[in-house]
Amino acid sequence: MQQIWDEVGETDDERDKMLLQIDQECLDVYKRKVDHAVKSRAHLLQALADAKVELSRLLSALGEKTYVGIPEKTSGTIKEQLAAIAPTLEKLWKQKDDRIKDFFDVQSQIQKISSEIAGDSEQVESLTVDESDLSVKKLDEFHVQLQELQKEKSDRLHKVLDLVSTVHDLCAVLGMDFFSTVTEVHPSLDDSTGVQSKSISNDTLSNLANTVLVLKEDKKQRLLKLQELATQLIDLWNLMDTPEEERSLFDHVTCNISASVDEVAIPGALALDLIEQAEVEVERLDQLKASKMKEISFKRQAELEDIYARAHVEIDTEAAREKIMGLIDSGNVDPAELLADMDNQIVNAKEEAHSRKEILEKVEKWMAACEEESWLEDYNRDDNRYNASRGAHLNLKRAEKARILVNKIPALVDSLVAKTRAWEQERDTTFTYDGVPLLAMLDEYMMLRHDREEEKRRLRDQKKFHEQMSKDPEVFGSTPSPVRPLGPKKVTGPRANGSANGPASRRLSLNSHQNGSRSTSKDGKRDVRLSAPVNYVAMTKDDAASHISGTEPIPSTP
Repeated sequence: MQQIWDEVGETDDERDKMLLQIDQECLDVYKRKVDHAVKSRAHLLQALADAKVELSRLLSALGEKTYVGIPEKTSGTIKEQLAAIAPTLEKLWKQKDDRIKDFFDVQSQIQKISSEIAGDSEQVESLTVDESDLSVKKLDEFHVQLQELQKEKSDRLHKVLDLVSTVHDLCAVLGMDFFSTVTEVHPSLDDSTGVQSKSISNDTLSNLANTVLVLKEDKKQRLLKLQELATQLIDLWNLMDTPEEERSLFDHVTCNISASVDEVAIPGALALDLIEQAEVEVERLDQLKASKMKEISFKRQAELEDIYARAHVEIDTEAAREKIMGLIDSGNVDPAELLADMDNQIVNAKEEAHSRKEILEKVEKWMAACEEESWLEDYNRDDNRYNASRGAHLNLKRAEKARILVNKIPALVDSLVAKTRAWEQERDTTFTYDGVPLLAMLDEYMMLRHDREEEKRRLRDQKKFHEQMSKDPEVFGSTPSPVRPLGPKKVTGPRANGSANGPASRRLSLNSHQNGSRSTSKDGKRDVRLSAPVNYVAMTKDDAASHISGTEPIPSTP
């Protein structure tokens, strides 16, 4: 500069001035460098402070109290300290990013399942992860929440599948379209969709449950209707004696007549067309029944008459049949009401027959004993009964049994009288046997039995008198008195016209051609009636004495 200035000829002032300027410019450059260095140091210090704050924030967010890799010494230059802490920050930032991803995944699943449970098809709110707390504890809490939601989803899915299966079974039994039924609840319930895609919302579960309830109620009502129709069919079939071939066409209807709601599981068993088919058949049979009312009514009347005949209750059958004919011909009576009335009469007749059963059984035993009594009388009159003929030993055994049975007749009659009186007192009416008061029959029988016993004692006394007279004639005179013949008195049991001298009003149900036996009517049934025995005829005292021994009682026959 001095050489240049010398050549130029600069003055000293100019030279000083220029040197001062150069000094100032150098000073400015230096200051700028110093300022830049200061700023650079400040930036580095701020960066180091920020790095430490970030380190603390990351550790706090990640829930880490300590972390391996954090430099323990704080000495060294700022760049050295930054270089020492940088790798740790990189690792923590990567760990933070991974943790945020984990949180996002678990929260996304939680939000998705929650939306499925809530029934939201689309996620309205965008998912944000709270980066202030990315600790493992928080993540575990989300995992626990997710597991609970997954379990709830699984339970709900099972419930949905069970309900859908129930709807399927009910629709099959009811003959309904399963696809349209479940898709009305939710489109995702179709079998063609995947299991995981099915709706599990509260609304879906509620609607499915309501659908099941409606279908079950419908099933119950249809079953009741079908059972009612089945009962009507069976009643009509029995009423009109429908052949089995025709009945078998409706086995699918009658097979469930006593089934419970849960027992009916055959597809189409309660379909509407099946119920309509049964209704049409019932209507057809009802019309057929109306045309066959006379036949059916007379069949009912025959059943009623048979019940009364077996119970030995007399009714005016001709008047009853004429009344039925008049009601049907007049058209003023509902066939169903007429049959119901006759059914009530049959029920009442059965109840009356049941109340008379015990007494009638005793009457049967009494009549059977009287039959044996009649046979025993014939047997005792047979002079050849002790001959060694074929079958004599069998008759002898029967005679022994018959005597035992005959001796029980008084006790049997007493029991029968007590039962009959109790029956009459309970019902305040007279017990009749084929129109004849049973107590009158029993009273007459006991009086006749008493008369027979008296006659037997008189004949025994007379026999002893003749035997004594034949042994010692001088005691009674040299000429025996002639035996006064017996009068034409007829010793009988209960008879058709009451007692020997009784009024006609005490007419008993007896047939003069029977020996107290039971006859057979034209329809093959046993007509149990007491009759006057043919064995009791008028006899002389000598004839009577010739048939009676001291050890053999005279049997009687009602």
